[in-house]
Amino acid sequence: MAILAVPAALAEILVTVDPADAVGPIKIMNAVNNGPSKARADQSRGNFADYRALRIPYARTHDSVNQATSNGHTVDISAVFPNFDADENDPKNYDFAYTDKFLETIIAAGTKPFFRLGQTIENGIKKYHVFPPKDFAKWARICEHVIRHCNEGWCDGHEWGIEYWEIWNEPDAELDENRRMSCQWQGTKAQFFELYKVAAQHLKKCFPHLMIGGPALGWRPDWTDEFLAYQRAAGTELDFFSWHDYNRRPDCVVRGKAPRFRALLDKHGYTNTASILNEWNYVKNWTTDFPYTARVISEAKGGAYAAAYMSLCQDAPIDMLMYYDARPGTIFNGLFDFYAYAPRPAYYAFFSWADLRDLGTQVRVKVDFPDRAEVIAKVEEESKWEFPPLAYESKGIITNEVVTATAAKGRDGSLGMFVTRFTDDDNITAPEKVVVRLAKGGFTGRVRAYVTDGVRLHSPIHLTVDHTGAVSFGLAPNAFAYIEAKSAPM
Repeated sequence: MAILAVPAALAEILVTVDPADAVGPIKIMNAVNNGPSKARADQSRGNFADYRALRIPYARTHDSVNQATSNGHTVDISAVFPNFDADENDPKNYDFAYTDKFLETIIAAGTKPFFRLGQTIENGIKKYHVFPPKDFAKWARICEHVIRHCNEGWCDGHEWGIEYWEIWNEPDAELDENRRMSCQWQGTKAQFFELYKVAAQHLKKCFPHLMIGGPALGWRPDWTDEFLAYQRAAGTELDFFSWHDYNRRPDCVVRGKAPRFRALLDKHGYTNTASILNEWNYVKNWTTDFPYTARVISEAKGGAYAAAYMSLCQDAPIDMLMYYDARPGTIFNGLFDFYAYAPRPAYYAFFSWADLRDLGTQVRVKVDFPDRAEVIAKVEEESKWEFPPLAYESKGIITNEVVTATAAKGRDGSLGMFVTRFTDDDNITAPEKVVVRLAKGGFTGRVRAYVTDGVRLHSPIHLTVDHTGAVSFGLAPNAFAYIEAKSAPM
């Protein structure tokens, strides 16, 4: 993958792919939060078939309490074990009805659940379930029984083999220094660190083969150093560290949080801990521009943002991405519309990424244009950020636009190329010519591009191989294309 800062007006974009230079596997950049909806017999609408077609590897269960007309009875610890004072060892005190149905639907779609242990966000004026548990050890034992129900058949349960178990969500999301308005954790920082330690150590002792992690930090990166230091001193294993990112520029995460979090994990000895970004989406801001944000997520610009984000993070120190949100009915769902659950532009970014993963092996790619040297020299002079080195052909910061490309090859010589042009400047409207060529040799046979922009949704375009062995096509701002080809024998 390559990223380039670009000038106000692009020249011809040149994408050079080297199928002989393998970089590594295409990573899981196409996981999501929440699962599909099956159509009911009455008031029928659903997205199960389209969701299944995306080949989503994992679906995180946070905020699922609001899905599938569960009336608040899904996934949350307060939902599956409604009376905390009851005996946690007695199966009759658990209610798995809606949780089982929700997880069954995800699994039927070919997706693995990524189970969040904790509570759904409570944005209202009164909080009900986001307080510290009265007994941390008991809370951990309740979580243990949830896992045994899902994986070991306990309480008329299942053998689903769910791998990932995440403790809590955004405990750092306080709105004032006294945490009086915290929507996801009404306790102190110290209380949460202790809860996490007790729960993680208990669950890892019970299930050493499972991935136990968290804590899905959302707002306060300064928590990370303290959290990791506390857990390391306590001897807590951390199979994965999860965190969130919402912004208007897809490059910010690879310049900021991603390398910072990786460095902190390594600093505290968690060198083998996976870094999982399991909530992300476009947000201009959370106040006056939030209506604009909601519109962007559902449109071509939101699709291009998702495409650029996945492409950028493929080469960043991030092990998995999980888009927020695939849950029908929320404004953060850029995959399906509200009315008929029909696919939106971002859907085809995920569809294309699944095609890259099917091919399997990432290959080196470079993005170029005639005045690249001058632009990069200026960017390097002004930039104070360090880019991850893998497969980056430049350092850069986004000014007006960014062009990204990721390429993969299959065992049969097939190539897939994912090219994205994103801009947060709504005044940029002109299409630009994209030329795609191989580092050596040329394309052979039929070359096809599937384009998603303001008027097309994964629309096929047959490309002509020119006398140099290259192909070209026009790409609008806030658009992306998935290109299928084969290289000529050398």
